[in-house]
Amino acid sequence: MKLIIASNNAHKLVEIKEILGGEFDEILSMREAGIEHETVEDGSTFMANAEKKAREIAEISGSCALADDSGLCVDALDGAPGIFSARFSGVHGDDAANNRLLLEKLEGHEDRGAHYTCAMVLARPDGSVVEAEGYLYGEIAREEAGSNGFGYDPLFYLPERGCTTAQISSEEKNAISHRANALHALLKKLRAE
Repeated sequence: MKLIIASNNAHKLVEIKEILGGEFDEILSMREAGIEHETVEDGSTFMANAEKKAREIAEISGSCALADDSGLCVDALDGAPGIFSARFSGVHGDDAANNRLLLEKLEGHEDRGAHYTCAMVLARPDGSVVEAEGYLYGEIAREEAGSNGFGYDPLFYLPERGCTTAQISSEEKNAISHRANALHALLKKLRAE
């Protein structure tokens, strides 16, 4: 059985292959599968966006498709930036501006609790889906630290490790990440079917 990943992100592909490799004969990125498609992510939740992406790619490819949607949820900001994490500052993917805005919005807040959320959906050509979520809990630091990772990693502080996710190796991060947790939860559901 073939699985198409609704992404061309090389890091994501490696992580997914490591965790789900034994469940599928072949795991391909959209590019490797010859699919050029951009899903309009207009859902109001991570799960809605992930499901829409997975269903569209399963329909286009006639194969199983896996999609995820993820972001940062900050307690003091009522879960923001949430589904708008990548474009929090108004420009998609401007990590520096997003981090500056996050620090501005948290000025004066004592509660720095936050978590990364990842919604993962596997859609099959018959229309059935398997859904899972994963989380990584931490706090928002008062200043950036570390140069590994991307997005909010320089601000996402892990109290039990005494550092941000930008201060640990990508291997360490992948072992504890919200995406890894979602993938393991999905794998458990697939094996239980």
